[in-house]
Amino acid sequence: MERNKLHKFSTLLALYVAQAIPMSFFSTVVPVIMRQEHYSLQSIGLLQLVKLPWIIKFLWAPLVDKTSKSTKQYKKWIFFSEFFYAITIMSAGFFSLKTDFNLIIILMILAFVASATQDIATDAYAILILKKEEKTIGNSIQSSGSFIGTLCGSGILLVIYYYLGWKYLLFSLALFVLLAIIPLHLYKKTKYKSTNLKKVKYKDIRTFFTQKYALNRILLLSLFYSGIIGTLAMLKPYMVDLNYSIKEIGFISGLYGTSIGAISSFFASYLIKRKRIINSSFIVISMMIFTSIFFLIMSLTTPCTLAIYLGVSLIWGIYGMATVIVFTSSMNYVREGREGTDFTLQIVITHLSSMIIAILSGHIAHKIGYSGLYCFEIALGIVTLLTLTITKQTYKRNKNDNISNSFRKI
Repeated sequence: MERNKLHKFSTLLALYVAQAIPMSFFSTVVPVIMRQEHYSLQSIGLLQLVKLPWIIKFLWAPLVDKTSKSTKQYKKWIFFSEFFYAITIMSAGFFSLKTDFNLIIILMILAFVASATQDIATDAYAILILKKEEKTIGNSIQSSGSFIGTLCGSGILLVIYYYLGWKYLLFSLALFVLLAIIPLHLYKKTKYKSTNLKKVKYKDIRTFFTQKYALNRILLLSLFYSGIIGTLAMLKPYMVDLNYSIKEIGFISGLYGTSIGAISSFFASYLIKRKRIINSSFIVISMMIFTSIFFLIMSLTTPCTLAIYLGVSLIWGIYGMATVIVFTSSMNYVREGREGTDFTLQIVITHLSSMIIAILSGHIAHKIGYSGLYCFEIALGIVTLLTLTITKQTYKRNKNDNISNSFRKI
């Protein structure tokens, strides 16, 4: 790999890892710390509010696009967001979870507003600097960076907390966020200026949903993870009910599963290169259905540990591959000058639909058991496969259309 490409990819990896570590820490490790401090489950539930900026970030994505006429200006957004992100995290270190819980929640929400803004700018920046043939590997790096960040945020930082405590843990976290932008500062190449940026308005959020193939795209995005996300959401409770210890669950689902997700992200880039995006989607969704069938068979008996490892490998591996496919296809469904807005909207759609299905999965598993949940997931996978088939036929009927060509050829 030439030096410029290596620098480009390492820059993107650093930025995406920097996003994921604090998110993972505050959603998985802080609840553990709070429970040790005897916080109520209701208080711990309030911690989920820190994720809100990532759900509504599409509201200020047009502002980022409108004020960014070049990659240089997107970089400014990233630098500003990361500095504010780091300072806010560091500020939380001066307060105690025992006595200043509400203030820490406010600071974390502000930190995640900055993190979400960095994500908007980073995604747009990545779209502009990556060549067509680099997008799949670029999205593999994005997905892998998220998994690596999750791995560090939910594992390594807990160890640091054990030895250094709350204050110095957050100081270390803030320092890492600042270090992550050094590669971006050093990367000077690939400047881009758009000719279509002065027209960017907030109504672009609405017009995204009225452009050609928007209904097909929205429906497919809403369903894409549906055949696996419920199983993934209920994986840890399922293992608890199988009498696995917290330590075993942390290793099997956390360390091992997340590592499989990171590795599979790179395999997805190879698959897309060989089979194209549409065919790769068919393969991954079919594998989702197979995985749900595998879990259904496991739920009918008491599975051995080897079967659990195989199930975890399947579910995390396919999730990692699906993420790369969603990111890559989303990069090709953006309008010039609106890269941050359009990409963000598409990813938010997947977040919202996944959240709804994850919530439903808990109710379904409670009412009709894990076997019922896995049957539900199989049905969703089949519906997704049918939706993808309809989408493919739509693109085939419009061979001369630029958008349909972009999906069929990558």
